[in-house]
Parts: sequence; structure tokens; C-alpha cells
Amino acid sequence: MLTRNLDQAREAYKRRDPEATRRAHSPSPPHQAEEKHTTAQGKYLKSIIYGGLDGTITTFAAAAGIAGASLSPGIVLIVGLANLLADGLSMSIGDYLSSKSEAEYQAAERAREKWEVENYPEGEKLELEEIYMDRGMSKEDAKAVVEIIAKDNKAWVDTMMIEELGIIPSDESPFANAISTFISFALFGFIPIAGYVLALFIPSLDSIRFQLACVLTGITLFTLGALKTILTGKNWFKSGLEMLLVGGVAASAAYLVGLLLGGLA
Repeated sequence: MLTRNLDQAREAYKRRDPEATRRAHSPSPPHQAEEKHTTAQGKYLKSIIYGGLDGTITTFAAAAGIAGASLSPGIVLIVGLANLLADGLSMSIGDYLSSKSEAEYQAAERAREKWEVENYPEGEKLELEEIYMDRGMSKEDAKAVVEIIAKDNKAWVDTMMIEELGIIPSDESPFANAISTFISFALFGFIPIAGYVLALFIPSLDSIRFQLACVLTGITLFTLGALKTILTGKNWFKSGLEMLLVGGVAASAAYLVGLLLGGLA
């Protein structure tokens, strides 16, 4: 039986290494034969990374706007902490509702496909044959493939979900997604205001609070951008710089608005 180690397969693809690809798909002993769908990056890494990026950028943009307006550093802490709580909850609740709706939609479509397979198998076979024929199979080959798939109802329903509806089943928990998003948003989002918190206890940092926030935020954005390549497979350095640029543009815009409208405060 073949197993596919997704971590190794992705790394082999990045290096365009055929030999590494063969090793990633090599036969394994029975106890290792289960395909690794849940790889080292974990089920919820996407929520963690994007939650962290959003938290970092929005909090730092708020701090930059306040700094541009030359307002009290205490306001940075008030607005920053309020942003962490309010935006973090908003984003995590949105993530939960979105994931829950997707899971409910998948369950409803799967139930419908299962019913159709059980009550109108000839129609489902014809649909699948047409899908494969549209992709270039001959009628005879398509019919042969469908007959094999149709021997197992679960495999048949799984195939209809993917081939007809484009739905890839997921066992992710909407609640776990939401929690991952909130914790990541709050933890990484705290970094831009960490310098302001430290200045409360270390007076010598008073004069460089915003500069410290810039440095800490830059490091955080670059790191998260680099980590994002675990999901995208892109060059880590380029991805880190890209995220640093995005955060810099957002913060610069906020700083400029604060500078222009600071007189209104």
C-alpha cells in the first residue's frame, strides 16, 4: 500500500526533486500506511497565521495613527487593548459562523448525494460518467471507472462530493477554528503595544515607545509572513518582505491620517 507524506511531498515539489517525490510516495509498513492528511502544520495553522497577521496589522495601525496625531501614549494602550478584544472577538465569531455554515452546507449536500445514490443510482452513474468524459475519458473508460467506484457507496458519495460539487470534506472544528483565531489575534496583536506597556515599568523607554513598537511589529510581520509559506509553498523570504510591506503601508496610512487630523483632538 502506498502512503503519501504531505510534508515531504510539498518539500520535494519546492525543490523540484523527483527522487524526494518518490520517497514521499514510497511503500510503507502497514502501521505507517495511513495517509497523513493532518501534517506538521496542523489543522488550524491557517487560522493562527491569518489571525496573528490581522491582529498585528490592525493594532499597529491604530498605534501609528495615535502617534501621528501626537496624542497621549495612554490612548495607545486604551485603543490597542480595546482593538484586541473587540476585533479579536469579531474576527473569531466570524470565523466560527463561516466554518459552521460551511460544515452544515457540506453535511446537507452529502445527505442529498447519499440519498440520490441509494434511490437513483443509474442517474448518479450517468452524471459521473459525463464528468469523466468531459475531462477526456472515452465513454467505455468512464463507464468502467464509475462501475468500480459504485461498488462502495461511501466511496461513491465521496467521489460525487468532490467531482460534482467540488467539496473536499473537512473535519475541522468551527469552535477550535474560532478559538485559534482569537488567541492568535490577541497574542500577536499585543506585540505592537508591548513597548508602551514596558514603558510603564521602564521609564527610560518613554522616548522610544513608538520606535520600539515599529521594530517589534516589523519582526512579527516578517516572521508571520515567512510562516505563511507553510500554507502557500512560496519563498519564505519574499513572503516575509511582502507582509512587512503590507503592514508598513497600512501603518503609514494611519500615521498620515493622525498627522493630518491631529489638530481635531
